[in-house]
Amino acid sequence: MAGTAGTPGTPRVLRAMNDRAALDLLLEHGPLSRTRIGKLTGLSKPTASQLLARLEAAGLVRVTGTSEGRPGPSAQLYAVNPAVAHAAGLDVTPDRIRAAVADITGRTVGEFELPTPGRHPAQPVVRQVTDALDGAVKAAGLARSDVHRLVIGTPGAFDPNTGRLRYASHLPGWHSPTLLDELAAALPMPVEYENDVNLAALAEQRLGAARGHEDFVLLWSEEGLGAALVLGGRLHRGWTGGAGEVGFLPVPGTPLVRQVAKANSGGYQELAGSQAVPKLARELGIEDVPPGPHTEVAAELVARAADHASGPYRELLRAYATRLATGLASLVSVLDPELVVLSGAALTAGGEVLRGLVQAELEELAAARPRLLVGDVHEHPVLRGALESALVATRDEVFDTSR
Repeated sequence: MAGTAGTPGTPRVLRAMNDRAALDLLLEHGPLSRTRIGKLTGLSKPTASQLLARLEAAGLVRVTGTSEGRPGPSAQLYAVNPAVAHAAGLDVTPDRIRAAVADITGRTVGEFELPTPGRHPAQPVVRQVTDALDGAVKAAGLARSDVHRLVIGTPGAFDPNTGRLRYASHLPGWHSPTLLDELAAALPMPVEYENDVNLAALAEQRLGAARGHEDFVLLWSEEGLGAALVLGGRLHRGWTGGAGEVGFLPVPGTPLVRQVAKANSGGYQELAGSQAVPKLARELGIEDVPPGPHTEVAAELVARAADHASGPYRELLRAYATRLATGLASLVSVLDPELVVLSGAALTAGGEVLRGLVQAELEELAAARPRLLVGDVHEHPVLRGALESALVATRDEVFDTSR
């Protein structure tokens, strides 16, 4: 019996599968000729021609030029039409909201940063979000209605059971039980929320050091110390969204921190968070500790230490590596990941020197032996992850030609 439209295996579904495969190849490789698309997909020349004609008629691809420098007539080159859809991402911290808009190819076309200093925001959170988004949209030369989807990254996580933000008491104004409903009412596109470290992990999985890996831990050090857990290719968020809040982890080498939610800190944060690096430097006799926010100070000290082969700076790096490995030992003992990615300014500043020291210490402290890598996504990894997350869903919607 002939299948109905939309049934797996029917011509419409097979065409849609071929269309998506071709679009994904164009995103990965850039402009391609009909012949090249046919070879990469295994489609015949007539079928590849029909596919491209169909995608061009739908506005999903466009001719961008011709191939040159080869014998015979020049072939037309096809690329994904970047204007077919746009997605946006927000990276939220207590001090600012960074926003960006990307076209469907992933190219950032507009950015904006909104300062939000102080523990008592002058504007409601909904206004902050819309102002930041509108700033990026305006920079892209678009309207708010042109954005298909928005992903917002915050410290902590929105509990899926209550809709309230947890594990981020330092983010003023974001803990209202009606916030998600207010944002949904104010914005004309689907809005998703994700933990900031999870988004950094997504960026590394799609674009960076964890590309091609399905089981890894990303350890993050900026204002706070956190982790993201990717198991079987998927983010593991936990029952309340708090998986990876390792700053609260009790570890040897520091007093127990009780009532961690009120303290917004814990043993591992106190032992190896960025605020511990300047203190450790002074204890080791380093006198020229620069002033400034502890994240920036920690990154500068770690970078200096990575350039020294001996002396107190090298001792600083070794001690810091031991502290980092102390908490990591618990993580890898439970999860046994294939890979650990070190990310965030206080970790990437140490580069391969710090990575090697942490790797050696971890091999002494844990039976599991994951490989450690330094993160590759250096420019705004949380924001990049938010954009990638928004683009995944947007492409699934826009590239679906089976409807």
